[in-house]
Amino acid sequence: MKQRLMTIALAAALVAGAGWWMTGSGPAPTINGQPIALPGAANAQGSSAEVVIEEMVLGAEDAPVEIIEYASYTCPHCANFHKGVFKDLKADYIDTGKVKFTYREVYFDRYGLWGSLVARCGGQDRFFGITEMIYDTQSAWTRAGSEAAIADELRKIGRIAGLENDQLEACLSNGDKARGLIEWYQANAEEHGINSTPSFVIDGTTYSNMSYGEFQEIIDEKLGS
Repeated sequence: MKQRLMTIALAAALVAGAGWWMTGSGPAPTINGQPIALPGAANAQGSSAEVVIEEMVLGAEDAPVEIIEYASYTCPHCANFHKGVFKDLKADYIDTGKVKFTYREVYFDRYGLWGSLVARCGGQDRFFGITEMIYDTQSAWTRAGSEAAIADELRKIGRIAGLENDQLEACLSNGDKARGLIEWYQANAEEHGINSTPSFVIDGTTYSNMSYGEFQEIIDEKLGS
């Protein structure tokens, strides 16, 4: 059974609690009605500054077919997709210039957001490598226990990927980036009618999770092969 999305709202209250907080003059984001606390420095600051969210893309910019994946780092079905179908999709269509692939995050909880902050911390060059590591170890880091333990496991992934401690802390305490990611996700999900993960938008049409054979049938038809 695919994990279903719940509504993401932006609350006016500031976030505070247990030494994990984000402050600022703009509204603090919430996920499923729960306030977001960031696992970075306790004095992390947010503001109302506008944040530009970078699209994470693989493949040729002028590829004839475009696929956008919507996925959550805490979704087991998304992890299964990336461990299996995605590898075949990448080898047969993305790496060969037939598909432009864009990954967009979905947030069920604060842990998925923290995963995004770590994955995006190294920029485009490290994003997909860190994403693969997050999915490969999902069953371990999501069950680490306390929020502090989960955050530490995500930090370990970042360090293995070559990120420095100071760099990671800056990313995990960036309130503006967290707010911007949630607003960006919400706008995209509404545009494409996303209500489960993983979901895929292929040349403008939204599909639910599917097998590799089903991907092949859709893509090959669009390629005329």
